[in-house]
Amino acid sequence: MPERRPPYDELIDHLVRSTALQRGEAARVVLDVLAYFDETTEEFVRRRHREMQSGGGTNAEIFERIAAELPHRAVAPPELSLRQLRRIVYG
Repeated sequence: MPERRPPYDELIDHLVRSTALQRGEAARVVLDVLAYFDETTEEFVRRRHREMQSGGGTNAEIFERIAAELPHRAVAPPELSLRQLRRIVYG
């Protein structure tokens, strides 16, 4: 029976070979990156709104900035209006 390797083991091996990361650190980096890219559009909008609001941004500034950031995500969602962004945050 073939040895069963954890998912992304080859990527973890590559990071260990090509960086100063230890295996456990490389595995955590991979999991963090995967979690980041697994975030839905709605989760991203809510998270960025919270982050910018806690930094003192106004809603007008925040929603403009989120709208500008969305097309640059790894898998860009369809273009959302400022109204749609507000509805994601406030329902």
